Amino acid sequence: MEGVLTLEIWIAVAEKTKIPELRRTTRDEPDYDKLMRGRLEILARHNLKLSDIQAVISSLKPLPGANEFMDELRSLVQVIILSDTFEQFASPLMRQLGQPTLLCHRLVVENDKIVNYQLRIADQKRKTVAALKQLNYNVISAGDSYNDTGMLLEANIGFLIHAPENVKKEFPQFKAVESHVDLLKLIKDALNCS
Repeated sequence: MEGVLTLEIWIAVAEKTKIPELRRTTRDEPDYDKLMRGRLEILARHNLKLSDIQAVISSLKPLPGANEFMDELRSLVQVIILSDTFEQFASPLMRQLGQPTLLCHRLVVENDKIVNYQLRIADQKRKTVAALKQLNYNVISAGDSYNDTGMLLEANIGFLIHAPENVKKEFPQFKAVESHVDLLKLIKDALNCS
């Protein structure tokens, strides 16, 4: 979701709060637990609350072209968004994208303070794709970061969109594009719908 259909939530929070350490994302850190533990420590140190982050999220919009991309994609196939975001973050963005199916994680919150996070299941993106393939679905995946590469490797076909150079360099087996229009073309070609 983030970086593909929406801005990176943590980067937006970093810009709003002027806390540069929150700019670190899954584009930079392949170890999700290490990334999240660091974020939790930063939030505690700066006394940042869930409501503070939600206020930033409520001001965000989908990336240009994301709604049109989703509309056309849904006219062709079923769409599931697999994300390492959190239920408490995603609602305003999902409404703007027409309420697509989103599978993500959950924050542990006490008195508006984020104290921990709960993964649905470790490696949930890759495992979800594997489960869909076991149900005889042909899975086409797209992502932008380290946390997407297991899913892309597991999918029948995987693509990178808006990926940073470090991810593109480490995973050259995936075609990489910079626009929703180009991604839609790759997907249509893969579906033989062009």
